[in-house]
Amino acid sequence: MSFADFLLIYALSLATMLLCRCIPIFVLKGKSLSPNVQEGLNLIPPAAFAALVANDLLSPTMFDAGWWPGLLPIAAALSVLLVARKSGSLIGCAITGVAAYALLSMI
Repeated sequence: MSFADFLLIYALSLATMLLCRCIPIFVLKGKSLSPNVQEGLNLIPPAAFAALVANDLLSPTMFDAGWWPGLLPIAAALSVLLVARKSGSLIGCAITGVAAYALLSMI
């Protein structure tokens, strides 16, 4: 790829990012959104986080080494879910997840 091709791709990517990110901000500035749109937009961060977590927990080859090694991350995630529901502490969830994974991997 030549430098001119790289610059063209870079400029088009930059223009697309600016159009998709900046224009909506300027168009919607000072306007209120409907409650349905606000509710939908509020669901984006949890959905993105859930997709990241699911990508780490589930894979097509997770049971290739056996049932227990495949279920180990899910079991650790369930313990984190319990701590998250009970305390809501991010550091508590992190410590619980690491400890549960370590303890369950010893079984």
